[in-house]
Amino acid sequence: MPETVAPLLSVSNIEVIYDRVILVLRGVSLDVPEGGVVTLLGANGAGKTTTLKAISNLLRSERGEVTKGTITYRGAGIDRLSANDLVKRGVIQVMEGRHCFEHLTVEENLLTGAYTRRDGRAEIQRDLDMVYGYFPRIGERRGAQAGYISGGEQQMTAIGRALMARPKLILLDEPSMGLAPQLVEEIFEIVKRLNENEGVSFLLAEQNANIALRYSKHGYILENGRVVMDGEASMLSENEDVKEFYLGLGASGRKSYRDVKFYRRRKRWLA
Repeated sequence: MPETVAPLLSVSNIEVIYDRVILVLRGVSLDVPEGGVVTLLGANGAGKTTTLKAISNLLRSERGEVTKGTITYRGAGIDRLSANDLVKRGVIQVMEGRHCFEHLTVEENLLTGAYTRRDGRAEIQRDLDMVYGYFPRIGERRGAQAGYISGGEQQMTAIGRALMARPKLILLDEPSMGLAPQLVEEIFEIVKRLNENEGVSFLLAEQNANIALRYSKHGYILENGRVVMDGEASMLSENEDVKEFYLGLGASGRKSYRDVKFYRRRKRWLA
């Protein structure tokens, strides 16, 4: 029998509660393989961001906690690590909404991503040049104040800042939010290149199922804090339920949001 390769990240049956009373996630499990791109799909409020924050240990600042289950990275439990220690181990989250330091320049924002490193200026400069190579648009704006650049440029800056920490796994939350389709395509193309060329693994939380499934290898669908379906991205993109609800496609052709907003999932979603 072929040897089973342990996943880079494994989330097993976790439960998340806010304020000790509000149950947000119930029995969520997922794996991210080494060198993989995995997408977490779901409507707004399904629990995607909470899942990412449970992994990156950012729940505590919002009075949330993982009360059941385990989260392991490279085979070791990480639930007791600080977010800072997790970054040092190679796991970093790019928050929804970019969250650049608006009063700093683009380059100053990027350099804040290297604050945990102790390998010297030459190595940091090398990685800065690498980021500008992947994101030439922000290279041209390196001296601009981050609060005055476009939303797409802010998203590129946020991803670039994460890269400056030399991550092995990036948790990328809603990278397409508020961006024009052309910019979204550009950012996902860069994610693909970073995965292939730099070996960075990605766990993406996205509502834009169409593009997320095109650039991912595996997907999980969250609904009301539970995983209701998972599989290879190509399989999910051909699933009739996914096509109807997330892609707006039914047997009779493309549907509008008005047609699908009252969608009622089929029983097999919870099988």
